[in-house]
Amino acid sequence: MDQKKNEKYKGLLKVAIAVLIAIVIVNLARTALTEKSREEVSYDTFYKMVADGDVEKVVVGPNEIEIYVNSGSKDYTPLIRYYTRVMEDQDRTAYLLRYNVKSYQAATDNSGFIWDILLTVVLPFGFAILLFSILSRRMGGGGGIMGVGKSTAKMYMQKTTGVTFADVAGCDEAKESLVEIVDFLHNPGKYREIGAKLPKGALLVGPPGTGKTLLAKAVAGEADVPFFSLTGSDFVEMFVGVGASRVRDLFKQANNVAPCIIFIDEIDAIGKTRDSRFSAGGNDEREQTLNQLLSEMDGFDPARGIMVLGATNRPEILDPALLRPGRFDRRIVVEKPDLKGRVEILKVHAKDVKLDSSVDFDEIGLATSGAVGADLANMVNEAAINAVKNGRKAVSQKDLFEAVEVVLVGKEKKDRILSQEERKIVSYHEVGHALIAAIQKNAEPVQKITIVPRTMGALGYVMQVPEEEKYLNSKEELEAMIVTALGGRAAEELVFHSVTTGAANDIEKATAVARDMVTRFGMSEEFGLMALARQQDMYLTGRAVLDCGESTAAEIDKVVAKMLDKAYAQAKEILSGNLAALDKISAYLIEKETISGKEFMEILNEVNDPRKEETHEEA
Repeated sequence: MDQKKNEKYKGLLKVAIAVLIAIVIVNLARTALTEKSREEVSYDTFYKMVADGDVEKVVVGPNEIEIYVNSGSKDYTPLIRYYTRVMEDQDRTAYLLRYNVKSYQAATDNSGFIWDILLTVVLPFGFAILLFSILSRRMGGGGGIMGVGKSTAKMYMQKTTGVTFADVAGCDEAKESLVEIVDFLHNPGKYREIGAKLPKGALLVGPPGTGKTLLAKAVAGEADVPFFSLTGSDFVEMFVGVGASRVRDLFKQANNVAPCIIFIDEIDAIGKTRDSRFSAGGNDEREQTLNQLLSEMDGFDPARGIMVLGATNRPEILDPALLRPGRFDRRIVVEKPDLKGRVEILKVHAKDVKLDSSVDFDEIGLATSGAVGADLANMVNEAAINAVKNGRKAVSQKDLFEAVEVVLVGKEKKDRILSQEERKIVSYHEVGHALIAAIQKNAEPVQKITIVPRTMGALGYVMQVPEEEKYLNSKEELEAMIVTALGGRAAEELVFHSVTTGAANDIEKATAVARDMVTRFGMSEEFGLMALARQQDMYLTGRAVLDCGESTAAEIDKVVAKMLDKAYAQAKEILSGNLAALDKISAYLIEKETISGKEFMEILNEVNDPRKEETHEEA
């Protein structure tokens, strides 16, 4: 049906364009012919033409006199229509009669004027109206100019999204909340019998990539009811009032096919708080849209089975009126998955991928702490691509670990060749990190060390994998993180008696941990348990903003600098006592470029083996 309408509009548009071209051609031709066949002469010249016998007749009009030349005239061409302006002249008629020139008084003729109006005004204006009507119908989905107020929501029926709850993993609590809603839509009787009502709305919140939109699609696949899907920006238009009109139209459509589900992705685009402190200047169109949404959510009868789902990663900027019970009754948090969740997600995305016997998802899950579902899906796909590139028929554990590195730190830069001196500096830098991590009891075990440059800017890195999933960090563990981060710079200074720019990212991380310890975690003697910062954009940047006076902020800087100096001194002390291991492991790393955590520990244990020293003393 839509295709036939589009063909119809295309045909009308072609006709309209053809009419416009014809109008332009006729006007140009008429103007050209008219200008070519007419020539103006002065009134004195007109009198001289009459006296010389060149004029056969004249037609006197209201504004000009048309002059018809004799066929025998030598100075003037009969094919050209000469004319002159009408002047106040009482003797003109007698003068013309004297020289036997026929004179006629022209009747008022508006045909030329009407033709000019038709060609220059009516037809172009009519064409503009026709063209605008066609374009507005196409933009408005067949509703003409007023079509911009129609809802642009896509409606899915039953399982047309191709996603079910079986395709969602790593967020069991969120899935459970939505399963209850789907069950309510399927079996409303058992809930009504006890007096329960369907929640009017559920808000999915969490970091990007955790599966909020995927969960909504799964609801569409499971619900067996109409499912309207659109984003918050779909309501926004250049015309004031269009957003509110689209909200009304959406709920009208939903009411006609209830029970149904409405899903608004990125709802913060229209649901931003109206508090002037957070929205400078305001936005009338957005606020009208929000007010209409609030009104519609209040107005519909929950017994009809209309459910509104929203998704956002910025819940802190949403309007309080939108979040209160009776509108969005449930807030469903879709957090980053834990170890068990990451393993389940890996299995879901790997179900159609051929795997060999070496694959251990538990090990990959430990190595991907902090990764979200989208990251893990990308890792599985990168591993499959890597297996094909290397001519293998199935994905191995090595492919998966390589994919983890590709997603987290980028691909190997094979065209970046470091000089021998730089390779040596990078090697000592990375081994400095690894040695401190291995010697400190509160640090995570080393999985891999490499000095192969990566596309995301790293000239080398140390991969640490925790032995188990952790949700809390002690003060000692945070201090160990700072010391480990500064280990690379400490190794450079101890060995080369100079420092490079390679520790920039390490210093940034160490400073961030130290500042959080002081301002958010209450882990400094100077400030004790006082909260000096608050977290903003929890699910996006997670950055902390100081909430204190300027003098206190300056004192915080001093405390942080003191903590970093202490950690740096500790890092140099640890490395000074293990210079032999630092030299030997660095030399081995320069030769191999990449070594495993197992190889690293073997060399470290060999250098620090006390039995070797006893044997040497006996000899």
